[in-house]
Amino acid sequence: MKKLLSVSLLGLAVAASAAQAQEDQLRIGVDVPYEPMEYRTPDGELTGFDIDLGNALCERIGVECEWVVQGWDGIIPGLMARKYDAIMSSMTINDDRREQVLFSDPYITPPSAWFAPEGTDLDATNEESLAGMTIGVQRGTLQDNYVTDMYGDVADINRYSTADDMVLDMESERLDILFLDYPVGKSTLLDSEEGNYVVVGEMLTEPKEYFGDGFGIAFRQRDEALAEQFNEALAEVKEDGTYDEIYNRYFGGKE
Repeated sequence: MKKLLSVSLLGLAVAASAAQAQEDQLRIGVDVPYEPMEYRTPDGELTGFDIDLGNALCERIGVECEWVVQGWDGIIPGLMARKYDAIMSSMTINDDRREQVLFSDPYITPPSAWFAPEGTDLDATNEESLAGMTIGVQRGTLQDNYVTDMYGDVADINRYSTADDMVLDMESERLDILFLDYPVGKSTLLDSEEGNYVVVGEMLTEPKEYFGDGFGIAFRQRDEALAEQFNEALAEVKEDGTYDEIYNRYFGGKE
């Protein structure tokens, strides 16, 4: 009996220790590469605006971030399957996603933009100008939804798993134009040494049914307390200048 009691107590102690370890660590799902938001350095380290801001928020909450890499197509299913506790991966807040997840307050609101080789005569606001053209988008994104609805009847749409794959096809002249979050396009195309690219037309943040309310951290619907912790931490880093420091690191100036 004493032996059984000792084993039971040991089991409880191990379980308590595991629970404490889980409380001190928070798993966050992220899709890479998506420079400058989330990507790997040449030595394989995860970095980017989302990563640095996420680590700062976890530090304020008093937990350690464990980043779990997950492809975009399965990122919400992975959250529901408890592969991680939250998603911080440049996810736009919109009504469709609100039906599946609980969002934090927005932490950045980037525009979307059209990118093409310098000297192009394409008019991205004109359906006739894009007729017969090949447009690149990342699969399952708001840009994919917008281009599919606006130009799917007149243009060919190539969908990619990553922004890097899109850029490779653009450099190989298999695409005529791309539609991306502006920070990603700036980092991968405008700042690239491989070619000369420009923004075509005006950058877009409307209509809200496509472009939403900025990027938010996604949680399971029942995790309201966790979402509130992140909202409080986000307010703190914005107030004390930490947010501006991280923003300037990747975008070179406050939005």
